[in-house]
Amino acid sequence: MDSHIQNFLSYVSAEKGYSANTRSAYAIDLEQFAEYLLAQPRSIHDWAQVDKDAIVGFILHLKGDRQYASATVARKVAAIKSFFHFLWREGIIPDDPTATLDSPRVEKRLPRALTLEEVKRLLAEPAKQNNAKGLRDRALLELAYATGMRASELVALNLDDVSLASASVRCWGKGSKERIIPVHARAVRVLQEYLEKGRRQFLRNPAERALFLNQRGEGLTRQGLWLIIKGYVEQAGLSQKVTPHTLRHSFATHMLDGDADLINVQQLLGHANVSTTQIYTHVTTERLREVYDQSHPRAK
Repeated sequence: MDSHIQNFLSYVSAEKGYSANTRSAYAIDLEQFAEYLLAQPRSIHDWAQVDKDAIVGFILHLKGDRQYASATVARKVAAIKSFFHFLWREGIIPDDPTATLDSPRVEKRLPRALTLEEVKRLLAEPAKQNNAKGLRDRALLELAYATGMRASELVALNLDDVSLASASVRCWGKGSKERIIPVHARAVRVLQEYLEKGRRQFLRNPAERALFLNQRGEGLTRQGLWLIIKGYVEQAGLSQKVTPHTLRHSFATHMLDGDADLINVQQLLGHANVSTTQIYTHVTTERLREVYDQSHPRAK
């Protein structure tokens, strides 16, 4: 069974162009499903023996015994459906047991964006450190908010991807799609200071091309980025949970608050479909409603 999973993972990487993160998530989901099948009273050792009932049983196990969130269950089901469609198309199984399987409904929650004041407080924290770490972290947070890049895109930046002269950055999004994002003058100044004074203090190998480096002189990881933001959130005294994606949400929301064109924001974020970007129009509407309700309590 493992060999078929590995063949599928190779397929989604080479043929579908899925990112390493997506490939890793698929691997975890399918291995968990295989372990579930082997642990059943009537252990299943062949993918051809899997029927719709077995898959539904796994879904109920995720929801009930494991109490996974609906979004997590939906992701795992999507991986399973894609996997069995691959097996059927390759002639490994006679029928696709997921062909009539409905995907679980996901409760959509509006992303919580930071206010402009909260962003200001967060971005001010790294500047309190007069050292290389402060320069790096300030450039990191400023660039994250100024561009709305995904965490994976941000930590994957190399020196060649940044152009201070044209105030832009090049990143590679989902499906290895390239996009050029303009960078605000303030972020450009902070980034230039990091490149001139901060980065070289982290550098161990002159051949290293990663833009943001950790203490070992290697490219910063997504986990490292998350921990950096978490630390400054605590220092800034922000009560809500803030992740790299929160800054992306905030960038999009504030752009639309400033009357930016929806299609332009879609292109900056690297969304394949404008409907994904439209969720931020609901965010801004909801925020306006909250402000109105607070100042007009009788209008509720």
